[in-house]
Amino acid sequence: MYTLKECTCSKVICSRRPKRSPPAAETAPLKENIVSKNFLPVSLDDSQAYYELWQRTPQRSLDYTLANLWGWQDYYGLEWCFDDNLCWIRQTRPYQICWAPVGDWNAVDWKRLLPCSFSETAHTIVRVPEKLLHTWQEHLPGLVDPEEDRGQWEYLYKQEELADLPGNRYHKKRNHYNSYIKTYGEPDYHSLDDAMVEDVLAVQDDWCQWHECEQSPSLRAENEAINRVLSHWNCFTGLVGGSLYVDGKMVAFSVGENLDGQNLGVHYEKGLNGFKGVYQTINCTFSRRAGEGFTYINRAQDLDEEGLRQAKMTYLPADFLRKYKVSIRKA
Repeated sequence: MYTLKECTCSKVICSRRPKRSPPAAETAPLKENIVSKNFLPVSLDDSQAYYELWQRTPQRSLDYTLANLWGWQDYYGLEWCFDDNLCWIRQTRPYQICWAPVGDWNAVDWKRLLPCSFSETAHTIVRVPEKLLHTWQEHLPGLVDPEEDRGQWEYLYKQEELADLPGNRYHKKRNHYNSYIKTYGEPDYHSLDDAMVEDVLAVQDDWCQWHECEQSPSLRAENEAINRVLSHWNCFTGLVGGSLYVDGKMVAFSVGENLDGQNLGVHYEKGLNGFKGVYQTINCTFSRRAGEGFTYINRAQDLDEEGLRQAKMTYLPADFLRKYKVSIRKA
């Protein structure tokens, strides 16, 4: 029997904790960097401190939600440090490199902090949202070298288009949706809560068995992230979810998060094999029900996987949350 984990969270600032040596990385392009900051593994104990900074962040990427950071903490060896009125984030696996900091980017003295806080010469940061790049370019003219990272761009869709599948552009998606209704009746949709987590994880387990997750490191890591986050559902602010049932059995689920009141991000979406049109139906119904009141649905990046990119493009994104790999040189 599945048991939901109790959530106990407290505000702890890592700069007040005893120093420890950072873990060794397999390969470390930045092994000499970040020597001046005391990083610790991403933890739910620091959730309050993180959410306070997250609320001040001018552009909120799905990558930087607490659910995403904590879910993938083990896979990427994610660590953070609360300092300079920011949350600095770095990954230590499979190599060591920094992600973008979280907090009010417009209230920071970047000339003082970068790159000297990390290296005597230069500092490289990945998954940098476009607004932060522009902030750095303004405050550090001539010192910022961006590189477009297309695989990390997050797909933004108009909520009303995913919810309604209007016009000829969506006729194939609408046909799959209508086929589902013809076979199984009107979608039996239920919003998720912690009492339904056991059913969600049962669907995830069935999905993993069908897709042989144990044979794929990335699918195995995703499965672990899903189980980790959902088993601590009550620890996260803003999580929303929806599910489809057929004859009393859950056949699909979607889990998302309110990013900023305008954008609803989608963390996970799974459907059982053998239910024709189930993906189009959970996508459409979740966008309509959970997405009501939002302008955009953020359906994450494609990680340069060609098949995933093609699938995401078929839903006709309205825009992207662009991200970059950025090198910042010392003046």
